[in-house]
Amino acid sequence: MQKKIYFQSSLPRSGSTLLQNVFGQNPEFYVTPTSGVLELLYSARGQYTNSKEFIAQDNELMKNAFKGFCNQGIQGFYAGITDKPIVLDKSRGWGIHQPFLKTFIDNPKVICLVRDPRSIYSSMEKNYRKNSERSSEMLNWASGKGTTIEKRVNLWAEGPPIGLAMERLKEMIDLGIDKDILFVKYENFINHPKEVMERIYNYLEIDNHIHDFDNVEQLTQEDDAVHGILGLHDIRKKIIPLEEDYNKILGETISNNIAHTYKWFYKYFKY
Repeated sequence: MQKKIYFQSSLPRSGSTLLQNVFGQNPEFYVTPTSGVLELLYSARGQYTNSKEFIAQDNELMKNAFKGFCNQGIQGFYAGITDKPIVLDKSRGWGIHQPFLKTFIDNPKVICLVRDPRSIYSSMEKNYRKNSERSSEMLNWASGKGTTIEKRVNLWAEGPPIGLAMERLKEMIDLGIDKDILFVKYENFINHPKEVMERIYNYLEIDNHIHDFDNVEQLTQEDDAVHGILGLHDIRKKIIPLEEDYNKILGETISNNIAHTYKWFYKYFKY
């Protein structure tokens, strides 16, 4: 039986792991940590595009064959993992690569959690401080790399995880991909989880499930160090509103600079 496969492609430090584990309470769902399925498909796409064996054959025939390969490949991947009928695959790349996804899945459903960028950077800084006993590639006292909050914010802004994610989000909006994505504000999720989950179920066009937001068990495990973020990706067991403390953690000047840098974000998402 074909599985229903949905996708989550959220900003970093914006509740993506929490959302996965809330959905994990639904016995119909298999939820992933950050998945490598997109990378598998993209590797195959490179071979399909550049291999002379494929190039030499009929273009339309090979195009249809590759679509079938991708569709059945993702089905087969999860058939080998779980008997559950629904999968929620998490990868930051699904959003920007949604046009590729549409070539082999009809009307793909992609959820994207977003968050005030000042809180994202603040969360990164707090996580950095919490894991200060671990060696970090972003810190080098001899060269002065990452030795101040401002320097760390600039490093996070220049590439992954934050800079790349924000760049992809801006491109999704500019290209019109956003119209097919369900955007959810993290702030709304932690303040009104029941209403937000009902909205997501409605978008996925499946029956709602009654969730226990006071007792969220962590089913997914991953070490964010491979994504450039120190520490295990742990979640709070109970969903509660969090204090907005970016001015306290980053300082008002840096917080204001972040707000200025991402003016387009605040305008689009009406923060």
